[in-house]
Amino acid sequence: MIYIDNSATTKPFSEVLDAYTTVSQKYFGNPSSIHGIGMEAEKLLIQAREQIAELLEVKSNEIFFTSGGTEGNNTVLKGIARTFKGKGNHIITTTIEHDSIHKVMEQLEEDGFTITYVPVNEYGQVSAEDIIKQIRKETILVSVMHVNNEVGSIQPIEEIGWFLSNYPHVFFHVDGVQGIGKQPISLKKANIDAYTISAHKFHGLKGNGVLYIKEGKRIQPLLAGGGQENAFRSGTENVAGAVATAKALRMQLQNQKKKMSVLTQINLYLREQLARIDGVSIHSPALGKSVPHILNFSIEGIKAEVFVHALEERDIYISTTSACSSKTNKVSKTLLGMGVSEQIAESSFRISFSYANTMEEMEKVVAAIQDIKEWLRGVMK
Repeated sequence: MIYIDNSATTKPFSEVLDAYTTVSQKYFGNPSSIHGIGMEAEKLLIQAREQIAELLEVKSNEIFFTSGGTEGNNTVLKGIARTFKGKGNHIITTTIEHDSIHKVMEQLEEDGFTITYVPVNEYGQVSAEDIIKQIRKETILVSVMHVNNEVGSIQPIEEIGWFLSNYPHVFFHVDGVQGIGKQPISLKKANIDAYTISAHKFHGLKGNGVLYIKEGKRIQPLLAGGGQENAFRSGTENVAGAVATAKALRMQLQNQKKKMSVLTQINLYLREQLARIDGVSIHSPALGKSVPHILNFSIEGIKAEVFVHALEERDIYISTTSACSSKTNKVSKTLLGMGVSEQIAESSFRISFSYANTMEEMEKVVAAIQDIKEWLRGVMK
């Protein structure tokens, strides 16, 4: 099997599964319980929080465990809106955000908030200056993704954060789901107030996430209840999931330091080979403007769904748009925002790598793409 749909989800590290199983079986207590079993669980939860904080170079009291990226994004956007609705009703985001941002924005518009959607350029990148130009007295929040999940374009987070340091009344949220472990960033230097992480994007387990909230920033919680997570995210803590997430993040960041060059080589190889195939257009911007683990391209005249299934028959797994949109057959809003025609966007594909993929696999992928393309063209004549 050649699995290159890692932006949809990743295969958990075996060490992560071992950690989850061990904690679930041996330290199953409720960390809120005052007896010994509960205190053992609480100790592991504290350790996992401290480990993640150390890896992200932040304070442990700035780390909150969630169920994943969607909850994290909802928590920040709705929490800020509810907390500061008396001071302003204006929010700024971009036209290429994940649906867990855009759908929340639609809900907030129904609640009376004004949303400004800043467009991107032909490289799928938003301009920091264009973001800042939209700030007004009523602005309470700017939300921009770190790395686009469809084409891999890197947003100028550090530059936006630098500009926003002059606007202390504006909260800066970054959706880091596709960036963490693949694109270096300093949360402190980028002046980020909140950063969303999902464990299953870096070989952790589904249903686990992390939300960084800068110390001193006040947000109304999305989930009320027993007061867990310092009253910010109620619900009995998933101790095994937290431990597994810390393990996965540590391993992913180690891979980032040691194996990023391998991803770069794979990306460059595929770009070169795909560019030689008639009818192929590569949409991901050049490396530097985009991350090496995502490559988006289209094959003119080929139905995306048919092509994906044809590759699957050869045990090769890719996707069309984002995993959340692939089953709805929606045309990529990111590609349309970059100026790609709807006809070309309908035939687009996303390959997304992990540090476990190899050049030998990519040689097989290129051969399969060429072969299937020729076969489908023959069938369609």
